[in-house]
Amino acid sequence: MEARKWKTKTSYRYRPINGKPINLGSDLQAAIRRVNDMTGKSKDIGTIGLLWEQYKESADWKKLAPKTKPEYISCANQILKVFSSMYASDITSYMLYRYLTEERKNAPVRANREVSLLSNLIDLAIRRGEAQINPANSVRRNPEQPRHKAVSTNELSALVDWLSGQEKMPQRKMFAMVAEFTSLCGSRKVECLDLRWDQIDEQENVIRLVRAKQRGKRRGEVIDVIAMNDSLKDLVSRLKMVKRDDSQHVFPTTRKGGPHYSPSGFKGMWGKLIAEAIALKVIEGGFTFHDLRAYYVTQYKKTHAGVLPDLHSNPATTARIYDRLVEVNRESLEK
Repeated sequence: MEARKWKTKTSYRYRPINGKPINLGSDLQAAIRRVNDMTGKSKDIGTIGLLWEQYKESADWKKLAPKTKPEYISCANQILKVFSSMYASDITSYMLYRYLTEERKNAPVRANREVSLLSNLIDLAIRRGEAQINPANSVRRNPEQPRHKAVSTNELSALVDWLSGQEKMPQRKMFAMVAEFTSLCGSRKVECLDLRWDQIDEQENVIRLVRAKQRGKRRGEVIDVIAMNDSLKDLVSRLKMVKRDDSQHVFPTTRKGGPHYSPSGFKGMWGKLIAEAIALKVIEGGFTFHDLRAYYVTQYKKTHAGVLPDLHSNPATTARIYDRLVEVNRESLEK
């Protein structure tokens, strides 16, 4: 294939061996597809399905944290249902708008994540010369509102007591202790699940958590050193009573070898337990596991004169997402 530069445009043509040149027009992507068709090469070049496979082999994919990749795969499963056979160069902003507002209207926040991944795939197509513009850059995402559920101490205690009282289901007692740990430390779910016994230093009276979701050179280098108060010491003592010899994890599963839960496996089980607790009227309304991180922030602020904990690389995110204090104290003025 060759390109010919004119005053106002560039046109393309294909010159077969011992044959006359075949005009391909001025659309580069369409010209490439026609040449591929004529030469018997893959007709999938430039499609979202193939770009996804190529993305998983790219340097961008390799830079992702191991726990982020399953999330991307989950998003890909959705977008491939709609866009798999489409060429990146043929996708328009209207198609993405319709996907956000129609195809995925019942999961608007999740749809935002899926379109972000689709945008990454189109960027890859642009770098490979298989597309020219990224329509995702001009499409407004669905509005996202931070959760405002403020878990009360009574709700948390009711759930923990209910789970802990089920002696014939020891794993439910483990879930209760995971919930306690997060409410006392403000840790992320993945930080809890990855916690190992060698991170608990009873001589220095601290727990060292590897902060998750750090990017670049800071990944794995930020350590949250949590001083253990009496409540946390009591929880550690109870965890030691059920410690398994075949596991180094503090919160193992019941399987042989004591592996820890995957984030998705834990999320699924947590949802079932909350639904059961609501059905039995143990709690009302329910809450996500992530709400317990907000519970920690809110309680910390109440007991530390309005100061927020160092929980996130961006303090504004802690204030916007996790501070759910509904009562704010202020003084009246003197006349």
